[in-house]
Parts: sequence; C-alpha cells; structure tokens
Amino acid sequence: MEPIQAIRESRALIIMRGEFGDRLEDIARILVEEGFLAIEVAMNSPRALEQIARLALAFKDRAAIGAGTVLLVEEAQRALEAGACFLVSPHTDEALLAFGRKVGIPVIPGAFTPSEIWRAHQNGAAMVKIFPAMPSGPEYLRNLRGPFSDVPFLPTGGITVENAAAFLRAGAIAVGIGSALVNSQAIASEGLVRFREACRRFSRALREL
Repeated sequence: MEPIQAIRESRALIIMRGEFGDRLEDIARILVEEGFLAIEVAMNSPRALEQIARLALAFKDRAAIGAGTVLLVEEAQRALEAGACFLVSPHTDEALLAFGRKVGIPVIPGAFTPSEIWRAHQNGAAMVKIFPAMPSGPEYLRNLRGPFSDVPFLPTGGITVENAAAFLRAGAIAVGIGSALVNSQAIASEGLVRFREACRRFSRALREL
C-alpha cells in the first residue's frame, strides 16, 4: 500500500516503540482491522529490524510498514532492506531526504520552526512531522497553516486519543500517535480486547469531524 495515501486515509500514523514479542502481529492486525493502515516501528526499539521484517511480511498487501526515529542514512538503508516502505525522522536532515529521493521512498522529517518546516518541504519531504506537537498544541499548528498552506502536516509527540481531533481541526493531514495508544506494558496487563476497544474509540474520534 502506498504509504502517504495510507496515512491520509487512516488520519493517523501509528508508532510502535518497544518490545512486543509474540504479540507483535496480533497488535498490528487489530490496528489494521480498526482502520489504521500505516504503522511505524521506531528504530530505537529492541530488535527493530526484526519487527519491521515480520510486519512487512505479514501485512505487505494490507498496510504500509515504515521505520521511525531514523537518524542516519545507514539506518535508513538497513530499514529498507528489512522491508520498510517509508521513513520517519525526528529531525530535518538533507542527506536522509536525498536518500529517499534516490531510492524512491517517502521520507517524513521532523521539524518545528518555520525555517525547519520550509527546509524540509523544499528538500522533498512527503509530509512534515511537527515535532513535538505538545505542549504548543493545535493553536501553534493553526498558525503555521497560514504561511504553509500547501505543506502536509503530521503533528507527533504528545498526541493522545483525547486531543488528536483538535489537531485535525487545526489543519493536520493526520496525527502520529505512539504510547498513548500502543503501550506494550498496558497491553500486557490489560490484554488485546481492551486494546481493540481503545483503537476503536480512537478511530471513531478521528472520523467524527
């Protein structure tokens, strides 16, 4: 599945950071069934490349699987070899963006200031991750929309089930959400049924705009 289309349709990019063990595919399956078609595995997770490879194999025809917290081109190369089809970074790095253009893979860099946002956009960012989204909040994003009306924004960092819709109303194309939804410790203690309920509530909140 084309990654940017998957993020736009889902209105969210799901970030999986941590160790999920044998439940990795089950968690991803619930996410996909509840309408989340773009999943990012953070590269600073234990066995991140193995997790990417497992998800890319299991969901190659159903979801876009990418790598997040990519800091270096070398990490990006390893992530693509594992099966990632898009890259997300917490910063704007021209080398990473050039690598993405070279290999034909979407790169979503992190940016915060107007200068960073413009530099990312000018260097071919598929979307710009406004990071961190909090504590500045939706109002900061709304103000950015004025001068950057054509830049697709993906606020990430501090996004929760409760505040996600406010960022969409402020002009975000989608939101990036991690531990507020996919928390390995919470899933281990509460189980997959509760996790599915949380995913369903989040999906409903994003679509009731």
